[in-house]
Amino acid sequence: MTTTTPDVTATVDVEAAERFGERIARSLNDASLALMLSVGHQAGLLDTLAELPPSTAAAIAGASGLQERYVREWLAAMTTAGVVIYDPADGGYELPAEHAACLTRAAGPGNLARLAQFIPLMATVEKPLLDCFRNGGGVPYSEYGDFHRIMAEESAAGHDAGLLDEVLPLVPGLTERLTAGIDVLDVGCGSGHAINVLAAAFPASRFVGYDFSEESIAIGRREAAALGLANTTFEVVDVAQLAEENQFDLITAFDAIHDQAAPRTVLTNIARALRPDGVFLMVDIAASSNLEDNIEHPMATFLYMISTMHCTTVSLSLDGEGLGTMWGEQIARELLGEAGFGPVEVKTVDSDPLNSYFVVQPG
Repeated sequence: MTTTTPDVTATVDVEAAERFGERIARSLNDASLALMLSVGHQAGLLDTLAELPPSTAAAIAGASGLQERYVREWLAAMTTAGVVIYDPADGGYELPAEHAACLTRAAGPGNLARLAQFIPLMATVEKPLLDCFRNGGGVPYSEYGDFHRIMAEESAAGHDAGLLDEVLPLVPGLTERLTAGIDVLDVGCGSGHAINVLAAAFPASRFVGYDFSEESIAIGRREAAALGLANTTFEVVDVAQLAEENQFDLITAFDAIHDQAAPRTVLTNIARALRPDGVFLMVDIAASSNLEDNIEHPMATFLYMISTMHCTTVSLSLDGEGLGTMWGEQIARELLGEAGFGPVEVKTVDSDPLNSYFVVQPG
């Protein structure tokens, strides 16, 4: 008996297939651009270009203190990507102000080139992650070598731009209470910049930062010492083991809960640690728990990539729940209710469009 291979081209919309192939080709170019943006951000090239008039590759390299041959090749990638404008008549390269507005450090939290650093970082764990796909388990936090630096830079930009003027006013009366003096805990504090910003602004209040990363806690302590702060404490603590009761007037968690191995336990511990009139301010990614609601999210693919390659697998490496970056508002409300919190208010701030701000009190 003979068999024939079906002609799949007979059922394929050729034009649709070509359009999709073009879309994938664009994605490869865009992925390449992300790598070049990361290099340009870290090398200071984007900031230098924004400050220069149209200049040659040699002049840009000189102003940046970098090697001209590498700068010239990088500029070629930026030019073909439409980021940099090139004039072959005089060999000048220019970063338009409209482009610099989202690609330089001067843009503050709006600097998307800073986010591009996550692309090469996540690529470093591709092999162990593939093993997890096949055999289960997760990639531990210790495998993400440059994660502390990138996250510290990202969070610092946001906190410097809006923590005092935009975030605190989300909670009525909070600024006044901080001025008078209250006890504050930041769980999953990372490098502790948020705590240090608040401590400098409110010397009458007392601030504690907990994180399981010794490296991050050390960064927080060094910054506090450099600022001469006497009202901060940083400790290496697994917040799943948090045992305090009725001790804090304000507890914050900045993009930390979805990474926890035991988020339900952590939220229950936070509820117990708050005083009866305390407030929990939980900042987390603004998204739905339903995939279909996130399809039009402008950063959805990036955030699901971060979830796959970091947040989910780090949690699973600890036999955790693996909520993932895009756990969403519906699940967040459910877990907050289970932990014993009262009604949940979800708010936003202009300087941080990626996050939702959950304001809750003990139930």
